[in-house]
Amino acid sequence: MQTSGLSKTTRNLLWSLLSAIVVLGIGTLGYRWLGGPQYSWLDSFYMTFITVTTIGYNESVDVTHHEYGKLFTVFIGLTGIGVLGYVLSTVTAFMLEGEFNEVRRRKRMEKKIAQLHGHYIVCGMGQIGSNVAQELAQAGSSFVMVDMNEANLQSYAERNPAQLYVLGDATDNEVLLAAGIEQACGVFAVAQEDNQNLVISLSAKQLNSQVRVIARCHDPKNVTKIRSAGADEIVLLDYAGGKRLVSAMVHPNVAGFLESLQKSDSKLRMEEIRIPVQLQGESLETLCKNDQDYAVLAIQYGDEWMVNPSPMHILQEGDVLVVMTTAEGRTRMQQKLQAVV
Repeated sequence: MQTSGLSKTTRNLLWSLLSAIVVLGIGTLGYRWLGGPQYSWLDSFYMTFITVTTIGYNESVDVTHHEYGKLFTVFIGLTGIGVLGYVLSTVTAFMLEGEFNEVRRRKRMEKKIAQLHGHYIVCGMGQIGSNVAQELAQAGSSFVMVDMNEANLQSYAERNPAQLYVLGDATDNEVLLAAGIEQACGVFAVAQEDNQNLVISLSAKQLNSQVRVIARCHDPKNVTKIRSAGADEIVLLDYAGGKRLVSAMVHPNVAGFLESLQKSDSKLRMEEIRIPVQLQGESLETLCKNDQDYAVLAIQYGDEWMVNPSPMHILQEGDVLVVMTTAEGRTRMQQKLQAVV
């Protein structure tokens, strides 16, 4: 029996069960031999069982005619009682260890969540939520999963054992607090029902007014309600899917290019960079000079967009650069930003 990869309690449980089987086997063989052919194997097993468990029913196998019969019964009784006690103690220890490990794992996870800052919370781990989690993981972003269905959480956690999650209803403030909503930077409200996503958006904004909320919506009639509840962005999946289908038909090359940018193994990615106060008044060339690994496609300032900005464009605090870049280019741009900060 290979037990090297098991815990000590599990190994003890397996050995105790094996010992019980051995005692029952020896007793059955012994009573079959001592009782003679007039007793069946079932009679012999039953005799062993009532002896080991000290039930005290009438003997199903008469061994009084054999000189060693009574001694054999004493041996089986003493051995069986010891093995039975061992089995009961190891089963109890196994159950307690499982509960203790679960409590310890949950406490350790709660401690790690409390240490997070600037993370995301994915509320709803259905198909969409799982895809969101996968994208966040590939981007190297910290996030906490929330779902009231433990099977949904376990399905993802089995593939990603280190992933943090909270079992509970994301519409409950206590559950969001347990997921670290007060330190989070973003919430994905991607539950199955629109009314759930509405309440999640409302609760998230009440607990952290600065958090950005992206909500999933099925019915266009609910968009205004969810936005009024606090969602910063609402995604109509059916509508977005329809646009993607038309784009793939009418502009296949453009659609293919944009899709390639979203793949995790793509060398090029679309990124956004927010300009810090230290770069206010500087030209765009300050960030882009002598570097061919990224290209600034547009700048958002307030509600306005500037496409293909000039290198001499003067940057303002809060401007957002939309950049097409490689991983190396993104790293160098971040290093330049950190150098001025």
